Amino acid sequence: MAVEEAEQHRRELHVHCYRMLGSYTEAEDAVQETMLRAWRRADTYEGRSTYRAWLYKIATNVCLDLLAKRKDVVLSEAPLSDVPWLEPYPDQQLPEELAVARETIELAFLAVIQHLPARQRAVLVMRDVLGWPAEETAETLEMTVPSVKSALQRGRATLRKHLPERRSEWAAATEPSAEERVVLKRFVEASMKADMGTLATLLREDAIQAMPPSMQFFPGRRAILDMWAPVMAGQGAWGEWRARTTTANRMPAVANYVRRPGEEFFTAVNLDVLRIEDGLIAEITTFGPETLPAFGLPERIFD
Repeated sequence: MAVEEAEQHRRELHVHCYRMLGSYTEAEDAVQETMLRAWRRADTYEGRSTYRAWLYKIATNVCLDLLAKRKDVVLSEAPLSDVPWLEPYPDQQLPEELAVARETIELAFLAVIQHLPARQRAVLVMRDVLGWPAEETAETLEMTVPSVKSALQRGRATLRKHLPERRSEWAAATEPSAEERVVLKRFVEASMKADMGTLATLLREDAIQAMPPSMQFFPGRRAILDMWAPVMAGQGAWGEWRARTTTANRMPAVANYVRRPGEEFFTAVNLDVLRIEDGLIAEITTFGPETLPAFGLPERIFD
């Protein structure tokens, strides 16, 4: 098979590696290694499966090799903050030919499966996300069919325990809803004005904010507002704020910029990805400004 045919599958392989690794950056490295191995092993492709399936097998094993080098993480009640390598995925880079449903790319799902043993994670992704039969999954992972079925049951049990109860309602979602866009607009406007009162009304009482890069976690509306207050308003406020909206992992997101007193430009501070339920923000996952280039967003703006 030609290199050009392998390249046709690059974007969907990137999404697959992202699910396995939880990191956009590491997924890029994994796909590059997949392409290299496919080129080196081109003469081993015997046509017993589709070329696409053969590439997925290589990509999965590349990811397993990378995961073997990681230290295990302990699953707590705040899985989003337990995964320091977790990164957002720009919706504009999702393959157009695949209907990537929110439930298979959403941050909470990715965070929880990062805590599964590597092969159990691979089984869950291949069976429940890619829809591969147990026999093909077993062959790819060099497991028995009974062990694949057992791993899938254990993985599903972990998801049921730690994922939001209403997650099944996200299955058909491939972009933020009209309601989510309205909430995002109100959130941005209130943030830019440092309107803490309005921000309070937009948060669920049990809302959480997680910051995977720093592994910080703020449970509840009060804890979130207390963390925001010195940054946004009153004594010690950082400065004037601006925002650029986008979408990440099939959810509304906003890049935040601040211009401190005496500066000419606004500097990127972070990227907030919002999970919204019934018109209220249930979850905010905050990433550092280093994630913005993947979204085509600048590090500095002037207005």
